[in-house]
Parts: sequence; structure tokens; C-alpha cells
Amino acid sequence: VQALQGIRRDLGVRQEQVDAVLPDDLKKMVEAMPKQEKHRLRNLRNRALLTLGLAGGFRRSELVSINFQDITRTEDGYRILLRRSKTDQEGEGREIGIPFGSTNLTCPVRALDRWILVAKFKELLKEQEDTLPLPLLCGLSGDGKYILHSHRLNDRTVARTVQRLAKNAGLVGEHYAGHSLRAGLVTAAARAGKSMDSIQAQTGHKSLNMIMKYIRREGIFDNNA
Repeated sequence: VQALQGIRRDLGVRQEQVDAVLPDDLKKMVEAMPKQEKHRLRNLRNRALLTLGLAGGFRRSELVSINFQDITRTEDGYRILLRRSKTDQEGEGREIGIPFGSTNLTCPVRALDRWILVAKFKELLKEQEDTLPLPLLCGLSGDGKYILHSHRLNDRTVARTVQRLAKNAGLVGEHYAGHSLRAGLVTAAARAGKSMDSIQAQTGHKSLNMIMKYIRREGIFDNNA
């Protein structure tokens, strides 16, 4: 115990903070995606990953757990059934609404529409004799030409994708990671005047403490004394 206390004194107890990906950052990340034809499928998949991750305020593990069968298209956007999460170990599940974005480039609904169309999830469901889950965010072949429908992305891939695209876009920050999308939703919503209850309902946080940590960190220059 004394050794652990010594380490805590030497290193401190402050956890590493991630930089939030805000809507303007997201726009830069999408615009900076490579334009060559060989990157087309990867761009469509990653665009869906980024926009959905930000709009839903998902944890990395939640984002990659979503199956095509868990989403429903409506006039207002997508309803997504999150079957299990870090704070829902019993698998009670909850629904999250993903509305249309204000701009076509970073709209999660349009991004999902395009990815679903190209990935041909609906056609695959019709062909399947059973109801095997179809990962919404799946892998691609090394050359980027083929979609690997049975290969579910993992949380590390989400983190590396966010880091790489943030670097390509020239974003200024110390540490971008998969959690940056979740932090971005909280920060952007708070700046837009959304209530803590509405933010908590979207992210699924059990406590307001973590939400306030994001807001305090990103707001240190707002109304600075």
C-alpha cells in the first residue's frame, strides 16, 4: 500500500485527458481523407464511424458492438438499439436517436445511408438463412477493394482511426483517441446550451461527474477571468 501511495505521489493521480473532436474538427477530418479511388470504401466506412461516434456520444466498445440489425431508419434519422454497454452489464439495452446533421459533409444519417447502400447489408440479410449479426462497422481487405462483412472492428481500430485522421487533418491537440468523439459530443452539446439531462440521456453516463469533467476542461477559455 505504501509503495502504491509513493507512486501516486510521484506520478500524480490525474488521469490522461483526451482532446475532444468538435464538429469543426470533424469537418476537417472528413475533408482531409485521401481522394484516391482505392480509398473510397475505407472513406465511406470511416466517415460513418466518425459521424456516428460523435453524434451518438458512444464509447468505443459500444460503437463497434452495433449490428446492422440494431438500427432503424426513420424520417427523423436513425434509431439505434445499444444492447449492452459498460454501465449496462445486465443487457437491458437502450435506444439512441441519431438525427440529421446541419451539413451534408458531416451528417451521420447521410453517412450511414451511403455506407449501408455500398455495403449491401439489406441484400445480405435476404440471402442469409439464419440471423447471424452483421457488424455495422466492419473491416476491409488490405487493398481496400472488398468489405469483410463478418469482421467486426475492435475498439483499438477505432482509436487508431481517430488518431490517424486527426493527424492527417492537422488538428492541434496533445492526445486524440477513440474517446475523443464521445468527449466532443458532450462539449459541443454543452456549448449549444443543451441540458445536462439530455446529454446524459445520449451518452448513457450514470453520473454527471464525468460529463462535467469534459465541460470544465474544454471550457477553460470560455468567459475566462
